[in-house]
Parts: sequence; structure tokens; C-alpha cells
Amino acid sequence: MKILFTFPGQGTQRAGMLQDLPGTELATAREVLGAEADLLDSSGALEHTRAVQLCLLIAGVAWARELERRGVTPDIVSGLSIGAYPAAVIAGALEFTDALRLVALRGDLMEQAYPHGYGLTAIMGLTLSQVESLIAGTGCYIANLNAETQIVIAGSDEGMAIVAKRALEKGANKAHRLAVSVPSHCELLAEPAQKLAEAFSRVTLSRPRCAYLSGSTGRVLWQPEKIADDLAMNMARTVRWQEAVISANEREARLAIEMPPGGVLTCLTRQAAWDGEAISLERSGVDVAVHLAKRLRG
Repeated sequence: MKILFTFPGQGTQRAGMLQDLPGTELATAREVLGAEADLLDSSGALEHTRAVQLCLLIAGVAWARELERRGVTPDIVSGLSIGAYPAAVIAGALEFTDALRLVALRGDLMEQAYPHGYGLTAIMGLTLSQVESLIAGTGCYIANLNAETQIVIAGSDEGMAIVAKRALEKGANKAHRLAVSVPSHCELLAEPAQKLAEAFSRVTLSRPRCAYLSGSTGRVLWQPEKIADDLAMNMARTVRWQEAVISANEREARLAIEMPPGGVLTCLTRQAAWDGEAISLERSGVDVAVHLAKRLRG
């Protein structure tokens, strides 16, 4: 039986999320980013994509390494969107210092492309085919396939508002504007993704020491060049989280531990016909994670 570490995407961030982190990751971030690192999790900074993504990277790596120090090591890692970066670091495919520089650039490229007026909206209670029919003529795109009836769209504020209205009229349970200020995971970000791919060409990745499961394709990647492509281009590719969870399940992962902040992925994992246990580290605590891992490993 295997252990899956999952790493959340944007929308889960909160002010103060880097306070009381275990380990030395924040100190490393200071060495790479300078004084900016101390302000990343302030409410003002978190209005910007760069700070949000850096916070999620730092927190994800710090808490995953704390679990490893406590004897809990993953067999599989997977991240949603920006969460793919801490996943790649923990898998040993990407150096943390390189990840910090690349994520800072990623956030800047995304925000510069769409500084305002765009984002993501989650629609709950409708199927993919239903949502696809609702986005016609709005300039919106399918961004995330998180669960059977949880679909995220990307586009302009105006376009998403039209789709949200249509969705609720169609019988959706909820249409929720996410705390994301860019239209991620669609062709609107193809150009910034290409620029990030160029930056990746100057970074050396390694073969991962555990399975790196792509949240964009639902497939395990072992070749460094394919992981680099996955990381660089995932901002412009649809998230297929449900497929990733099903793939981990098929690989006999029976304990999914979501790194802080929040518990969104834990809820989505449970919805994807997951055969094992799924916990949020922030809500359940390190001791519970260690206990469950020891029980699983016998």
C-alpha cells in the first residue's frame, strides 16, 4: 500500500500561512528572494499572484519535509496547478532554490498577462457537458476537471458572471468565484507558459525518486524533460485532478495526505472513488498523519 502527498493550488492561501513553519525553507527563501520573503504571506502581498504561488511552494515543501523527518515518505506526489512545483521538489526532480526562482517568474508572467478583470469560477452540481454548453459565446474556457460535478472555468469577470448565472438557472448547486486573479489552465496563458518553458531550458531537473503524478494529464512522469514541460506548461493546460486521483488509486495509494493550507484536495480526493483514507495535514495534524502512515505500512 502506498502513500500519496498532494499539494493544493491557488485559492487556498490565507494571510499568515508562513508563520510557524517547520524546517529551514523560509530561511532558504530569504536567501533567494531577499526581504520579500518576510512579507509574502501578508494580506496585501497575497493580492498578487507571485506572492500567492511562492507561499504555496514554500509551505508545501516545508510541511512535506517535516513529514519525511517524522518517517512518512511518499510513494507518489501530485499537485494541482502551482502545487506541481512543491510536488516536483519533494520528488527530487527540481531543486527548491530553482523552484523559488521559477515560481516567482511564473507568478509575474501570469499577472503581467492579465493584471485585472480575469480569474476562475468553480461550478458545482453540473457535468462537464452541461458546463461546456453554458460557456458558448462567453469567451470562457474549461480550466479544471476537479470532480464529476465540480468544474472550474476561466475567463473575464463579465464572461464568468454570465456563465455563473446560466449555471444556477440550469440547477447548479453553487457558482463560486475563486480567489485567483488570472485565467489559469486555458489557452489564454499559452504565451506566458512558453516564456516559462524558455526559463526551464536553463535549469537542470533530475529523475524523481518517487512517482511524479501530473495533475494535468493524470499520468506518472519519470523523464526530467517531461516533468519540466509539465511544470512550465501547466498554467495553460486543463487540470485533470479527478484523473490524477484515479491513477493514484490504481497504483494502490491508500493514504492521501494534503499539505497545508486547507483541505480542498482532500474533499476532491474522497469524491473520486478513493479506496483509502484522505486527510488534510492542516486539519488532522502531523501526529495523525504519522499514525495512519505507520498503520498502513504495517
